Amino acid sequence: MNVFAWPAMKKFFFLFLLCLFFIHCGYHLRGTGSFLPPHIKKMNIPMFKNLTTRFELDLKLTQSVIDEIVARGKVEITGNMESADAILIGEIISFRVTPIAFSKEATADRYNIIVAAKITLKDLANQKIIFNTPNFQYVEEYEVPEGVDFESVESEALDKVAVKFARSLVSTILEGF
Repeated sequence: MNVFAWPAMKKFFFLFLLCLFFIHCGYHLRGTGSFLPPHIKKMNIPMFKNLTTRFELDLKLTQSVIDEIVARGKVEITGNMESADAILIGEIISFRVTPIAFSKEATADRYNIIVAAKITLKDLANQKIIFNTPNFQYVEEYEVPEGVDFESVESEALDKVAVKFARSLVSTILEGF
C-alpha cells in the first residue's frame, strides 16, 4: 500500500464517522423540520390586527407570513375557517423607527426598525394553543443615503423587514428555533 494514501484514508474514515454522527444525533438542515402536529395540513391566517399608527403594516406582515409558509410547503393556506386545521392570529403591538447614527451634518442617516407582535397558533381540531408569544420582535437596521427622501427609504426598508420578520416567525413556529 502506498505510504501517502494512508493519511487520506484516515481523513475519509473520520469524515464518514462524522457524517454518521450527525445523521444519528438528530441534526437536520434548517427548513426541513416541523414542530407542527402531523394532522395540521391547512392553516387559516386572517389579517394581522394593527395596533400601531403605521399605514399598511398589517397588510405587509400578513402577506409576508403567508408567502413564507407557502414557500416552505409544510401546510396549505386556506381562507375558509371550516376547512382549516389551525389558525395563526397576529396582533402588531408596536412599530418603532429610531435613529442610531448621524452624519457629519448632524442628521440621522442610520435607523433601527423594531416590529413587535403578539402571535398565537391554535390547533382547531384539539382546541389547543401550539405556539404563543406575547412579544415576538424583529429588529432591522437601514441606512438613508445623503440626499435621499427618508419616507421612500423607510418604505423600502419596511418591505424587507416584513419578509425577514416572516422568515424569522415561520422558522420559530415550524422548527422551534
